[in-house]
Amino acid sequence: MSGTWGGLGRVVALGIGLAVALLLLGAREASAAKYAVTQCGWHVGADAGWADSTGGAKFRPSSYCAAPANADPFDGVHLKSFTKGGAPTVSGTRFARWRWMAPPGTGISRVSGTWWHALHDGMQQRIGVGTWSGGFSPFAVAGSTDVTPRGFVAGFSPAQPALEDRLLCARSASKWCSLSPGSFSAVRALTITLEDNVGPGAGIGGELTAGGWRRGAQRVAFSGSDVGGGVRFGETLLGGARVALTEYPCAKAMIGGEWRGTRMRPCEPSASGAATVATTNFSDGPHTLGHCATDFAGNAACVAPRTVLIDNNPPAHPRGLAVAGGGGWRRVNDFDLGWSNPDQGRASPIGGASWRIAGPAGFDTGVQHTAGRDLTALRDLRLPRPGVYSLQVWLRDEAGNEAPSSATSVALRFDNVAPGVAFPLEDARGLPDTIRADVADQHSGPASGSIHYRRLGAERWIELPSRLAPGGAPGAAQLLARLPGSLAPGTYVFRADALDAAGNKTSSTRRADGTTMALRKAPSLRPSPAARRSSASRKAKTRVFARLRRRRRGGGRVTVPFGGGAAISGRLVTADGAGLGGRRLRVISRFSRGAFARKRVETVRTGKRGGFRLALRRGPSRRITVRFRGGRKLAGSRRAGLVLRVRGGAVFHAAPGKLRTGESVRLWGRVRSRGAPLPRRGKLVAIQYYESAARRWRPVLVTRTDHSGRFRARYRFRYVSGSARIRLRAIVLSEERWPYAPGSSHAVTVRVAG
Repeated sequence: MSGTWGGLGRVVALGIGLAVALLLLGAREASAAKYAVTQCGWHVGADAGWADSTGGAKFRPSSYCAAPANADPFDGVHLKSFTKGGAPTVSGTRFARWRWMAPPGTGISRVSGTWWHALHDGMQQRIGVGTWSGGFSPFAVAGSTDVTPRGFVAGFSPAQPALEDRLLCARSASKWCSLSPGSFSAVRALTITLEDNVGPGAGIGGELTAGGWRRGAQRVAFSGSDVGGGVRFGETLLGGARVALTEYPCAKAMIGGEWRGTRMRPCEPSASGAATVATTNFSDGPHTLGHCATDFAGNAACVAPRTVLIDNNPPAHPRGLAVAGGGGWRRVNDFDLGWSNPDQGRASPIGGASWRIAGPAGFDTGVQHTAGRDLTALRDLRLPRPGVYSLQVWLRDEAGNEAPSSATSVALRFDNVAPGVAFPLEDARGLPDTIRADVADQHSGPASGSIHYRRLGAERWIELPSRLAPGGAPGAAQLLARLPGSLAPGTYVFRADALDAAGNKTSSTRRADGTTMALRKAPSLRPSPAARRSSASRKAKTRVFARLRRRRRGGGRVTVPFGGGAAISGRLVTADGAGLGGRRLRVISRFSRGAFARKRVETVRTGKRGGFRLALRRGPSRRITVRFRGGRKLAGSRRAGLVLRVRGGAVFHAAPGKLRTGESVRLWGRVRSRGAPLPRRGKLVAIQYYESAARRWRPVLVTRTDHSGRFRARYRFRYVSGSARIRLRAIVLSEERWPYAPGSSHAVTVRVAG
């Protein structure tokens, strides 16, 4: 510097030395963190504001700090304040300044840099700090021209809120300084050290912190805040292992082997981020989750540790799965099952069970879920119809893990249909030594039986010694009983009782054609069978041909929809095929069990060539016989065994028509029951969906109606991803004493978005 600072300069220099000494002495005891900010040099700009106490009339600024990357970082670099050439003078105490402000919570504890100046007629350059009281305390003062850049350094204790470089008319307010020639002050290559006494704040959230047991990929959100130098780093730890490290964007530069800020607040005061944590990398059980934020000065703060429960492994199979009451056949459609759960250790408790029932005719409930902590039983399971079904059960923990491959299976055997029993037609004449009755049961099979007899007009039945012999087909058997040889002549009625393996019992006094099983023991003087056959042979034989028709379909067995019409047609002919016209035929309909009407008789007359046609009344399923009673010269004949199957009918609705995965659809409707009462416990109804890939209808759930035939249910779509159009329908299932075949409603479509 040319010349000297004078007395004031020496006092300022002494003050700088004392401040530096105090700074070095206090550094050993201070606990506050610090960071450095580089300004105007090293290709870095300036985070400073310029002001003029004359309102811009006497001074002007000039700044050139960030030299091009390929140029000398200090060539021509400066921050300057100039006096304006057009003004003659400036009043005393007036000044222009460059000012650097420390962020809230921080203070400037040291500064170093380079200054130079051209000063005339009382103008001075003063570099100092803005104090907490709002004043200005210079530590470097120059009053004469020195255009050679020279270094300066100063320390402050306590740290101060601002740094200023002033170009000042250093005279009283009543005097003035000449502006000709012009003056300027300049600084560059500043390193400002800031003391940061306030630590940051940290926060954490996201689905990993949502509570309960977590599995698979989980999102964790974190944040940090800092009023000083801003948030620089965030680190997330799970079980002591780092699962996320985030460096937030900051204004910084590598200078002299260290990172320095290029703004007074290098980083943002708040920052946030998110990461996906693969919980499969951690063992099952509780783990500690934490997050720490670090500011630019190196202060760190952490959230209070949280406990996260992790479980990614499904439970083992249920132990000792068994049907309550044993696995044999039963006639009550109500099954309870129990098991014991495997030890889960540190993993999540058992949260429920998944199960699936499959059975005859493609029946499949699909996967069903029953929730319940430490669940060890399934109760009140029902089957749609008799048969042998397979139930699979596997466990689901509270984290949602399950493995269908660990399923345990058990058989469900249900039979509520009594066996069929009838006396064969060959026993229709005479009194044989052995009475036979055919027994059939397609499910649990015949188990026992007996044959009784009584004389016509007597009330007491007498049991015959009976035995059950195997039949020629599965589910078939024959009851055999030997008649005593001492029976007196007369007419005897016989009854057969049969019991299947499920305990269903039935009795019958009928032959296979529906006639009563009555046999007559005639006195010894009676016409021989040959004589009776000769008498019957005097009448001409007739034949009845008949078939059922539905639109273009026809045959001895026809199926029609609910409420659909059908007709019976045919021809009455003689043995040589000639038509018998004008003859009266009886059409006898025997309705299936459960219908209000058990029998209906209608008549129809044949046409000129013996043909006839009769439209059948709508109603339940039935068996139909066409009978010609014969005449004086014509023998009677009949056509039996025609079967008209009528499908059940239902009205079905579903709402809402659009829903998302996890939401439930409401299902309701009504079973139509023309000509038949609803079962006492309600009618069985199955809800099905259409599986496009297999082109088959699959079951969703099974429910029952109320006494009026109405049903309601709900179903939750849990595993639909993307968008799907799902077709649903209601099936009226067949069951005992329901005189309709299985029938479906119209399909309803709902749209599910994942």
